Amino acid sequence: MNAQAADASQLRPMRQTDIDAVIAIEQRAYEFPWTAGIFRDCLRIGHQCWVFEARAGIIGYGVLSCAAGEAHVLNVCVAPEHQGHGHGRRLLRRLIDLARWHMSDRVFLEVRPSNPNAIALYNDEGFNEIGRRPNYYPAAKGREDAIVMAMELLAPESQWPPKL
Repeated sequence: MNAQAADASQLRPMRQTDIDAVIAIEQRAYEFPWTAGIFRDCLRIGHQCWVFEARAGIIGYGVLSCAAGEAHVLNVCVAPEHQGHGHGRRLLRRLIDLARWHMSDRVFLEVRPSNPNAIALYNDEGFNEIGRRPNYYPAAKGREDAIVMAMELLAPESQWPPKL
């Protein structure tokens, strides 16, 4: 029996019918959550929207935008009660794989400086800080900057050197 079968978890594309469960997590995890309309729009325009489903139901999700050779992680979230078990890492890796599938050269994301666990995960997975966006996020006392991070995606070895 493999690990995926043992824990009965899976990553799968998000459906419209998942939005209520996703919003419930979003509202528990963030002080300034996305709205259901934002998730519906992400699905409608074709962003890569995925959920992490376990026996307990949907426990996390991720949203990736791909265009013009670049990808942007728009949202990665795991329900607070399920954090710290590698689910966020698994979601992030899925989004990176999807960026590669879409032939993106790099992946970008923003993260709050007040979120050290996310920053550590992104650093551990190969993202590097490339800048800051001042006053990017709403915060309880005004606004909070965003750390902008990026990861360069290399062609798989089977495609190296690239064919000209």
